[in-house]
Amino acid sequence: MKYEALFSPLTIGSVEVPNRIAMMPMGVFSPRLMNMESVAYTQEGADYYIERAKGGTGLIITGLMPIINDMGFSILSNPTAYVEEMKYLMDGIHETGSKVFVQLTSLTGRVNHGLTGVIKAPAPIQNVWDPTKTDIGMTKEDIHTYVRNFAEGAKLVQEAGGDGVEIHAVHEGYLLDQFAISFFNNRTDEYGGSLDNRLRIIKEIVEAIKEKCGQDFPVSMRYSVKSYVKDFNRGALPGETFEEKGRDIEESLIVAQKLEAFGYDMLNCDNGSYDSWFWPHPPMYMPKACNLEDVMKVKEVVSIPVVCAGRFDNPELANEVITAGKLDMMGMGRPLLADPELANKFAEDRLADVRPCIYCHQGCLGRIFQGKDISCAVNPACGREKSYALQPAKKKKRVLVIGGGLGGMEAARVAAIRGHHVDLVEKAGQLGGVFVAAATPDFKEDDRQLLAWYKKQMDDLSIHIQLNTQITKDQVSDYDEVFVATGTTEKVLSTPGFDQPNVSYAIETLYNEEITGKNVVIVGAGLTGCEIAYDLAKKGKKVTIIEASETILNVPGLAAANYNMLMELLDYYQIEVIKNVVVDKLEDGIAHVTETIKNYPNVANRAQHMFALGAAGMPKVHEIPADNIVVSIGYHPNDQLYQEIKEENVYLIGDAKKPANVMEAIWSAYEIAMNL
Repeated sequence: MKYEALFSPLTIGSVEVPNRIAMMPMGVFSPRLMNMESVAYTQEGADYYIERAKGGTGLIITGLMPIINDMGFSILSNPTAYVEEMKYLMDGIHETGSKVFVQLTSLTGRVNHGLTGVIKAPAPIQNVWDPTKTDIGMTKEDIHTYVRNFAEGAKLVQEAGGDGVEIHAVHEGYLLDQFAISFFNNRTDEYGGSLDNRLRIIKEIVEAIKEKCGQDFPVSMRYSVKSYVKDFNRGALPGETFEEKGRDIEESLIVAQKLEAFGYDMLNCDNGSYDSWFWPHPPMYMPKACNLEDVMKVKEVVSIPVVCAGRFDNPELANEVITAGKLDMMGMGRPLLADPELANKFAEDRLADVRPCIYCHQGCLGRIFQGKDISCAVNPACGREKSYALQPAKKKKRVLVIGGGLGGMEAARVAAIRGHHVDLVEKAGQLGGVFVAAATPDFKEDDRQLLAWYKKQMDDLSIHIQLNTQITKDQVSDYDEVFVATGTTEKVLSTPGFDQPNVSYAIETLYNEEITGKNVVIVGAGLTGCEIAYDLAKKGKKVTIIEASETILNVPGLAAANYNMLMELLDYYQIEVIKNVVVDKLEDGIAHVTETIKNYPNVANRAQHMFALGAAGMPKVHEIPADNIVVSIGYHPNDQLYQEIKEENVYLIGDAKKPANVMEAIWSAYEIAMNL
């Protein structure tokens, strides 16, 4: 086997895990996947985990399960039902040879997002989501209840057949992390002050579990090595010089040793806090294996197994550091959502067959915070393993797919898997559509890998592809089913001066436009505009973003981790953002930009606003040096062909229906093709 160390067994406490790949915990709270009365996973929720175990993952660590009823539900509310219903999950995972730990949580503290009622923090402290709010501090009686409930919850997991539990967490700024860090814990009793006092509740929890369940029952701790917190709600970027307000590396190594001494059997590590959310939930802007260097320092000072997670999806790197004794397990969350067969494909050295996670958070974290089922942008069957399983078609049909972007390729892929004969025509000379342009920045390596994966699927499934082909209305009649995935066209501006050669639009800029000037103005502060600005600023350009609305990055489904990091990057690279403005003209290398006047509902407010804009109520005008201008103001659906040929058997999908995102394009194609 190529990755021999990665696929060697590992002992955690008294439990042997068959390989060194662990599924990281991610929240599963929707009623379809979790029974809200027993707080056990439904069969569909359990199947989501079992599918990853079938795919070769050695250790499944479930999403967090509350042991306190502040959210309105707890595994202690109906213990008999919990134990009985969880056996389906345990048995299903054990049948594959894998092991399962259940993550138990004391909930959120100051990171309570307001959707779960009143949840106490260690002490009165500023809330993350609403800084004007001060969260309530816990009493000693509260603390003792939490400790007792952790032990009782662990016993239920043991009775249900679980192999161990993981404590949530001295990690990500959650409740126990708030106890552990002096910046958040201002208690003056025995649970605050010194490091030993701040770790007291964490010590009491594992002692109570071991007393209740036996010394051999494994207890893992979810652990953030370094906080990367510059201040409340401000995270530090990779490589940035800053004063650590949370847990620094020196204290972290002491804490890790204490956790081992307390009796914890494993440290499941990453970095960060809700104040630096892009570390525990790294988007595509973060480096690959962004937490590995810090986590390996922990391994140097403890003897218990250490896991690392965080864009850590390279089996060769994992095998190398495990072989060297610098790490014990490779942790993955989102990559296993994208491809549940990931571990088996690693074992068989079929890396080109791995459907990659693109670290967009659209289908996972974004949906969790909307109260929806956890899923995946590139894998619509995630969380719906049985109901969305592809079945052979009862009647084989001739299927035509017009357009070779992501939506078109997904429709072709699904239809071919089900046994249909598929022809795909694309007017350009390559597959990928506008996603080819979107994947060009250096931080979009996973986007490029997704394109490569789709092209390989087209080859492996023997889909007949015609490039450089423009199809007409008369050519579709020979097909039983037709998908129209003709994509979009960019919106353009008729602004004076925008016909000059130094003005380009987003797609052409990303494809091949060389930006030679020093001063660049980006018109439009959506996701594409801001990403182009970041990419150019990294290359040494002086970038200014101008936006007609009052806010930037108004992108449906954009996860907070992605938003927060991109905002920090704009600040770090000194990208000026000017809002409520429009471009009047481009003349002699100067963009003339005017602040807009809002249509307030009454004269008084309007007059006040005009006064604030400048003397005599005149709107403020900016003159911005602009050697180059890049326009990124959105897209129009290209549905002309569909309007000409639409019939009952013709389906409009992807951006041709409504310009959106990767998830919308892939899901719309999958959901239609799975039922043809």
